[in-house]
Amino acid sequence: TFLSNKMFDAILYRPIFNALVFLYNTVAFQDLGIAIILLTILVRVLLFPLFHKSTHQQMMMQKLQPKMKKIQDDHKHDKEKQAAALMGLYKEHNLNPFSWILLFIVQIPILFALFKVFRMGFSPENFGRLYSFVAVPDIANHFFLNILDLTQSNIPVVILAAAFQYIQGKLTVPPNSGNMAQQTKMMLWIGPIITVVFLWNWPSAIGLYWITTTLFSIGQQIIINKKLTIGE
Repeated sequence: TFLSNKMFDAILYRPIFNALVFLYNTVAFQDLGIAIILLTILVRVLLFPLFHKSTHQQMMMQKLQPKMKKIQDDHKHDKEKQAAALMGLYKEHNLNPFSWILLFIVQIPILFALFKVFRMGFSPENFGRLYSFVAVPDIANHFFLNILDLTQSNIPVVILAAAFQYIQGKLTVPPNSGNMAQQTKMMLWIGPIITVVFLWNWPSAIGLYWITTTLFSIGQQIIINKKLTIGE
């Protein structure tokens, strides 16, 4: 456990914390909220290929639901033929139904590190983790635009994060999907509910990260939706 903690600190937590402080000192005008937004965008840009591929595949899987259902109905008494036909459909459209697992595995330690960095903030003991070329901030400003205290939970931030989560989910439902996407439509509310429960008692620094990464996802989803529409 000690070794794994040291590896987590060296590979993820310390670099992310140093990046946050560097941004804070240089381009964020010593505003922790702006530094969090910039760091979130930087992380999402670095992970863009993974997110983009996974999201694109999820959308294609939803678009293929009618064909998948037909295969399941045609071979409902022969599971081997059903599995072979489904795999043929995936191969035809260059899909990997398990691609989301890779994204999930990659995301978990990075998200955990980000949450820990934003939860700890600019605590004095954290500054001992700074690299030699990253200066200790002159002023530890925990506010965003001198309005939002990022060390405290904030209900409007939670509500805003949940609203954007709903919009992102809405964009993943193909238009004119009919009754087939009823389960997906029900899932639209799961994301916002989880967001509210998760963020309710957390510092609004994490809420600000959540809003930023969700807005990034919304923009990415709009691009994917346009590409899929053009490709029809």
